[in-house]
Amino acid sequence: MDDESHRIQEFVDGIAASVAVVGRKEGELVVTACNDAFFGMSGGRRGNIRGFPVAFDLLLPSYARHELRRKLLECFETGTAQELEQAYDLKEGTHWWRLSLKPFRHSGGSAPVLEILITGLDITPKMMLTHELELSTSRFRAVVDAAYDAIITIDQQHNITLFNRAAEDLFGYESSEMIGQPILRFIPEGFRGKHDSYIHQFARSPVRSRQMNERNRIYGVHRDGSLLPVEIAISKINVGGLVEFTAIIRDIADRVRLMDLLQQQAVTDELTGLPNRREFLDVAENIMRSNEDFSVLMLDVDLFKKVNDTYGHDCGDEVLRVLAEVGRAASSKLDVFARWGGEEFVAALPEKDAEQAAAAAEKLRATFERQDFAHAWRTGRAIPFTVSIGVATRAPGESDLEALMKRADQALYRAKGNGRNRVELA
Repeated sequence: MDDESHRIQEFVDGIAASVAVVGRKEGELVVTACNDAFFGMSGGRRGNIRGFPVAFDLLLPSYARHELRRKLLECFETGTAQELEQAYDLKEGTHWWRLSLKPFRHSGGSAPVLEILITGLDITPKMMLTHELELSTSRFRAVVDAAYDAIITIDQQHNITLFNRAAEDLFGYESSEMIGQPILRFIPEGFRGKHDSYIHQFARSPVRSRQMNERNRIYGVHRDGSLLPVEIAISKINVGGLVEFTAIIRDIADRVRLMDLLQQQAVTDELTGLPNRREFLDVAENIMRSNEDFSVLMLDVDLFKKVNDTYGHDCGDEVLRVLAEVGRAASSKLDVFARWGGEEFVAALPEKDAEQAAAAAEKLRATFERQDFAHAWRTGRAIPFTVSIGVATRAPGESDLEALMKRADQALYRAKGNGRNRVELA
């Protein structure tokens, strides 16, 4: 080793980082000096080297040579510094290094590059951390994308930063379309004005998560403009001093349909499809409170037992369905027509005094007596029947619906006692 090489070797040995000086000899890359850290980086041993310069290929493992050689040659040709990251598999495990290549000219700036200084920094801890973060992110993304529920995250400006596959399926948008878009797109127009204030209030609240359907049914807006009944749980996290909000959204359309069906069944008579007694009382009470003139009628099929005995119970049910159809068709005048129970039906007549209510009841009675309606009888033939009707009108200031219904029932009892197929006033 000549004096110049010896001075270079002393220089590189004093550097803590991995260092090597690379030159060219007869067109081939050679290492003119390197420190122990460089040997440690590449997995080589100084004892195996008799002296410098030494062939570049002898100090580098075969899997690392190609990329580093390419960068070195580029550095020689262009005179421009280069950087790269390389992994070296050693006995104690894989280590990552960031290598910086700096060209040296021993004279003016236009002189050719004579040597290149390689400086290596061990970035294994950083790469391991990055790998762990990528792994965690990958796991998180896999869980989020596999989730049954839609998951949407928004930033402090209420723009979407995460939109999983279930959200794509629920709302009809691709994730790539939604990232960076305002969350307001999924909120029904009538509720958008309150959304910002709600989010700001939640951001200031000590509560970190809550359900959004505690009071009212919540809806989202699909791409086609239709409303989706949903259940939403929202949470917030602080990311670098900024608050992000995550909503977990569940499609509850099936549940809502079932609830609506059960609610409908609870207030609907199964045989006729009319409101049942409970629903009639609820509606009639509301009508009674808002109408000064208010009457009710109670209707009963005359000799209904004889209809059942003569034609059979199926035909009796058909008579009740016919009665329901005719009463429902007259609902614009009767307002509410419902099945009271058995063969009894009731109607609420708002804004009708006793005379008007009696006229409406008489018209309904005559319709059944004359069979003045069209119906496709399942029996193949019309079954004659008549009805008796009792009518009661509220007294001034009266608010007791039960008392009013009792008077209508008494009037119905008189109609049946006075020969049936007639209307009686309370």
